[in-house]
Amino acid sequence: MKRAKMKGGKSKAGSKKADSRLAVKKKTKKEKKAEKDPNKPKRPPSAFFVFMEDFRKQYKMKHPNNKSVAAVGKAGGEKWKSMSDEEKAPFVEMAEKRKGEYGRKMEAYNKKQGGDGSDESDKLKSEVNDENEGEGGAEEEEEDED
Repeated sequence: MKRAKMKGGKSKAGSKKADSRLAVKKKTKKEKKAEKDPNKPKRPPSAFFVFMEDFRKQYKMKHPNNKSVAAVGKAGGEKWKSMSDEEKAPFVEMAEKRKGEYGRKMEAYNKKQGGDGSDESDKLKSEVNDENEGEGGAEEEEEDED
């Protein structure tokens, strides 16, 4: 019995060429990445992650033999989805409190760094820019066209 040749198969030489190009791109991306400052405050957790801190402890007590992180995360996600807004309220409140603390820590950190606020995360910058756009964004565009 003879086996039929498969049609449309690619040669391995072409794929090696593509792999070498990909490797170069990855290398340049790593070089561009800025180093993280170990003194910079960590971003605050969302309400869900505040909930998960407590849920992990409870889950571990009920299931001491469970070693799967995925199982804990899945169970926590299902519980969070099934909770009402009233049940989520304490976690949302705690997250807001931590967000305020983070804001104060970032202000102190930025003052220590030089003060112009250039070290803020991109997300915080975009939130500030979004607020400013609603106030006078149309006027600025008209000035740019002249």
